[in-house]
Amino acid sequence: MTSPAAAHATHDATLDDPSLPDPFTLQPLRYQPSFEFLEEDEAQTGDALVAAMRGISEKVLKDEGHAYRSVHAKSHGLLLGELEVLDDLPPAYAQGVFAQPGRYPAVMRLSTIPGDLLHDAVSTPRGFALKLVGVPGDRVPGSEGDSTQDFVMVDSPNFSAKSARQFLRSVKLVAATTDRLPSLKQALSVVLRGLERWAEKADTELNSLKALGAHPPTHPLGDRYYGQLPLLWGPYMAKFCLVPVDDSLLALRQHPVDLDAHHDALRLAVEAHFAREGGAWELRVQLCTDLAHMPLEDPSEPWSEALSPYVAVARLRAAPQPGWSRALSVVIDDGMAFSPWHALAAHRPLGAIMRIRQAAYRMAAEFRAAHNPTPVVEPRSLAALKALLGRAGELAWPAEGMALTDSHNFSRPME
Repeated sequence: MTSPAAAHATHDATLDDPSLPDPFTLQPLRYQPSFEFLEEDEAQTGDALVAAMRGISEKVLKDEGHAYRSVHAKSHGLLLGELEVLDDLPPAYAQGVFAQPGRYPAVMRLSTIPGDLLHDAVSTPRGFALKLVGVPGDRVPGSEGDSTQDFVMVDSPNFSAKSARQFLRSVKLVAATTDRLPSLKQALSVVLRGLERWAEKADTELNSLKALGAHPPTHPLGDRYYGQLPLLWGPYMAKFCLVPVDDSLLALRQHPVDLDAHHDALRLAVEAHFAREGGAWELRVQLCTDLAHMPLEDPSEPWSEALSPYVAVARLRAAPQPGWSRALSVVIDDGMAFSPWHALAAHRPLGAIMRIRQAAYRMAAEFRAAHNPTPVVEPRSLAALKALLGRAGELAWPAEGMALTDSHNFSRPME
């Protein structure tokens, strides 16, 4: 397996490598339905996944008296911002949301994987969910009538499982350990982080250790985040990542956070940063050019950047803001669902793992809506989003049709 540190180093080294394919002349493969195939007993695997994830939610509801996501339950940052599609993209990359230059209001949620609300000293992989609002176009089945586009990411380029069945086994392990001895998990995490440091030095990776609590205790705003699983990119197939690009976020790369100091140490770190300054990321896309080396159905290894480099298609910006608040948590944690199936048809998720997760995402949102006082809704316009967010929305987008205003030059009208 490729370690995140090694993958990030490779990622940096290839950005300006003249030996890489030119994005303007790259010949990506066109999608064909035959590229995807049903796994044996895929429907039963999907049903078992929904049952396992519902079991996690029920355990946490019993403990907390509140319904949370089956995974990524704990948020560490809730941010409002704007995504700007870049001008003059290479034609193959200008697809779907990114077919034309434009600006979209964005809601961001930083999280960690477990379904229970653990002390941050249990250091697990991080997630970054991005929701764009007011996106026109034909929709995937199940998302008709919506106008959002979600991108769901974690901080490693390779997925933890090779198949839907293997993914189910990992979720069952999470379900079996939910609500079990949180103090022991915290102590175990310290030991596992030591093992992970050894693994990094040995140029290996133990993904299972990271999932159990061995993630390095670094600042989540310095991380890169990856879609891991493929999706359509117009007539092509792609993966994507989100990369910090401004100096304030780059300074947080591998920056240590004392996770033992506070139950919500990661949240405090995010709040402290955005109290002082904002941040900017690039959304980058990698197109599939060779199914033998860039498979759709096995996401356990990253696609080769020597065959197809990541290319920036948009810039995501967030101004200084609270970073997290109880009011935002009610609206975003409780009242929104992030799913790769909130999508344009041009960005339909691909592969067995994506297919079996569709019903699980839907179940998780319905479970929260059934047990919490806050309804789960998809905002369909900037006006609807601002109405949900109240004062926070007015501060983020001061006037209808206007982007954020701050030192990051958010003052141009949204298209």
